[in-house]
Amino acid sequence: WGWPKAAGAMGGELPLLEAPAPAFQLAGVAPSSTSTSTPQDVTLSLEDFQGRWLVLYFYPKDFTSGCTLEARGFQRDLATFHQYQAEVVGISTDSVDSHGSFCGAEGLAYPLLSDPNGTVCRQYGSWLPGTALRHTFLIDPQGLIQARWVAVRPLGHSQEVLTTLSGFLNT
Repeated sequence: WGWPKAAGAMGGELPLLEAPAPAFQLAGVAPSSTSTSTPQDVTLSLEDFQGRWLVLYFYPKDFTSGCTLEARGFQRDLATFHQYQAEVVGISTDSVDSHGSFCGAEGLAYPLLSDPNGTVCRQYGSWLPGTALRHTFLIDPQGLIQARWVAVRPLGHSQEVLTTLSGFLNT
């Protein structure tokens, strides 16, 4: 989160820190209330997370090694994110069906949203034609971007985000 206030990325213009997060509404999957192994179809928007912290992470592709490693990290730390009143949401250009298979195979208990045309990826400076770049945004309960990570390394990333989030909560 040490990036300058205005920064560009290969994937387009990054939203400014302390500025409103770009609104979105996307279809995807989330764990069902009865079992994390059977994801249900959902449509979620930024407004659905108002009043809570949101970790919004963009990733290239379901079932690839780096993306699986990153998803597992967020899953491993999900209970701690929830203790901090934070939700985790992943976005890629993969289909809702692919996300359903990925959530089921990995036992993910957080939503994955589908942005097949890259509309939301572009708004977050996370677009490489045909795929999402690996960027993460920490959005506060008022909908402002408080931190961002560009060109994320999947290993240990969830812990980086937790450390930053706890810093905001302890100030």
